[in-house]
Amino acid sequence: MLIKDWMATDVLTVEENTSLMRATRVMKENNIRRLPVVSHGKLIGIITDRDVKDASPSKATSLDIHEVYYLLSEMKVKDVMTPSPLTLNGDDSLEKAAVIMLENRISGLPVVDKAGQMIGLISETDVLRAFIHATGIKDGAVQYVFDLPDAPGSVTKVIEQLRQSNTRVISILTSFNDAPQGMKRVAIRITAESPEHIDAITAKLSESYQIVHHGRDELKDMPKKKR
Repeated sequence: MLIKDWMATDVLTVEENTSLMRATRVMKENNIRRLPVVSHGKLIGIITDRDVKDASPSKATSLDIHEVYYLLSEMKVKDVMTPSPLTLNGDDSLEKAAVIMLENRISGLPVVDKAGQMIGLISETDVLRAFIHATGIKDGAVQYVFDLPDAPGSVTKVIEQLRQSNTRVISILTSFNDAPQGMKRVAIRITAESPEHIDAITAKLSESYQIVHHGRDELKDMPKKKR
């Protein structure tokens, strides 16, 4: 999956001489956590809500509210932004974006073209949205988790059996860290004609393979964050 297919393209930006007060207001009014800083369309920095918080006077300050507002209005974005931030290209993969964000503990990255022009922003929410779409969890797919031999063709045999059973394979994910020695853990999501069809497939698969788990995720009445 490519970043350009999932990134936000309608991105709010500010210029380096924008006041910190205005940048703060833009982030609050639009419920966003970061603002790319551009000059003539080229990305030169980024400012986050953390930068704003660190630059703002402490709640314990002896300044009155008018003095605080004055300081924020005089302070410019260029004074607190991160210059030359990490960036990605639209043709980079979402997986690469996820690795960079995880290793650098950041939740979003600007996306630029070869000329350095700002073309989008990719966030951890975009990565999760793409992952959810790719797995097929919202399509009512049933997931099978297998421990298969770490050998060429082991996944192909399972897929072939599923296809012969008139199922549709939605996604395949493979990992090694959570599998026993010499094995690989493979998660396959499928759709089938009916629950009875799934039962028959499960019984057949159990004869030949080690099924760690199988089932359909229940997405109704999921817990939600209180607003």
